[in-house]
Amino acid sequence: MSTIEFFFFSALTSLNYKLNFSDVAFSLLCLFVFSSILQKLTSRGPMLWPVFGIFPSLIMHCTSLHEWITKSLIDNGGTIPFRGLTIGGIRGFVTADPIKIEYMLKSKFNNFPKGKYYRERFSELLGQGIFNADDQSWKHQRQAAATVMHSVRFVEYSTQSIQDLLNNKLLKVLENLVDSKVCIDLQELLLRFTFDNICVAAFGVDPGCMSIGLPHVPFAKAFEEATESTLCRFMMPPFVWKGLKFFNLGCEKRLKAAAKIVHDFAEKTVQERKKELAQHENINLDEKSDLLSRLINLEKGGRNGYFSDKLLEDFCISFILAGRDTSSVGLAWFFWLVSLNPQVEKNILQEIHDIISLRGKNMEKEVKNSNIVFTTEELHKMVYLQAALSESLRLYPPVPFDFKEVLEDDVFPDGISVKSGEKVLYSIFSMARMEWVWGSDCREFKPERWIKEGAFVSENPFKFAVFNGGPRLCVGKKFAYMQMKMVTASVLSRF
Repeated sequence: MSTIEFFFFSALTSLNYKLNFSDVAFSLLCLFVFSSILQKLTSRGPMLWPVFGIFPSLIMHCTSLHEWITKSLIDNGGTIPFRGLTIGGIRGFVTADPIKIEYMLKSKFNNFPKGKYYRERFSELLGQGIFNADDQSWKHQRQAAATVMHSVRFVEYSTQSIQDLLNNKLLKVLENLVDSKVCIDLQELLLRFTFDNICVAAFGVDPGCMSIGLPHVPFAKAFEEATESTLCRFMMPPFVWKGLKFFNLGCEKRLKAAAKIVHDFAEKTVQERKKELAQHENINLDEKSDLLSRLINLEKGGRNGYFSDKLLEDFCISFILAGRDTSSVGLAWFFWLVSLNPQVEKNILQEIHDIISLRGKNMEKEVKNSNIVFTTEELHKMVYLQAALSESLRLYPPVPFDFKEVLEDDVFPDGISVKSGEKVLYSIFSMARMEWVWGSDCREFKPERWIKEGAFVSENPFKFAVFNGGPRLCVGKKFAYMQMKMVTASVLSRF
């Protein structure tokens, strides 16, 4: 043994003799505290703790998470860094800056995909469906969706299906509940309505959530369970939820069971529909106008040649996910805001009255008997109602934030650098509360901000990112507005 080796060994032996567990623990605690203080002094935004990242701060503010994030963004110019648990390796930025959002959703669209992080968490429920796809897969599905949803037949079919479900079920249920003078969970009722409606539009099948007695529907319950269990994955480090998946435990066990029910239903529906259309091959195939049937017709016509049976299932499940929660949550917030703003309600009712008064002599009889069924043309004329709905969506977006994954190293227009693999979250909720984006009255429920010279004026989609923007702009935006206007006009004019 050399002199240096002997000295080193002697030093380690001496150190090991003098130190005990409490000394090591105290040293680590001091290091933790020092690192925390240093981070707080040198970085902007919420506290990013050593090892634990932003996780402890999220737990401390879990009851007012969106407001806390909003305040942090306001205090730091609209963009803050974040870091997850060290073992998870997630890091990036949170922003409410429309310029950055436009850069991601439009200017550098190809460099900010949904990414692997998002796709693997939704894989059991959405598979390769449009809302879980990137690149060529997304482009093919997007093109098919636009072709179908913008067709005259689908628009007429979806409009009629909303009218039927609204007038024959939702309004009748509400009338019975009013007569019985009981309290109701309006959001739950609206969730049932939008689920039935979107299933009719997507699959051409009514699951019956709005039937008399509001029955338990296994497919609807499984879909809700699968959605909630999927979202749990976003709140856990990968090693936790992947471990639960491997051992088939907890929320992963529930997700597996629920996703099987959802996909079994979708598979059965696709097979039955293809068989039905094949049996009527000599009959006009355009008689079926739901999304699934129209996509199958595209395939038979050789105009697409892309959809396998599995992809048809995934596509329609994605469509249901997009239309179920978003519309019901948006409607629930709208009715809550209107209940707090009686002048807005008065303005909406006056607009509805002015429009139906153009019908002439039969108008009073229809109003008295509550038999009003609004036409598409009448809904288009409801400018103030659309403004009120847009204002509600602005303040309380059904999807309060979204995120993108950075494909290659990039630099935002303001000079902030992002690295490959980082995540950029954008808070739609927070953006609505930024004075430098929406003005000093940004927190007010003010439908008038959407109207100029008596006409509805759309906002920059990257400032009002409720329906996404750029190439991924929601193809169902018109469908959603029509559905919400028909429901709100019918409910407010009666109750």
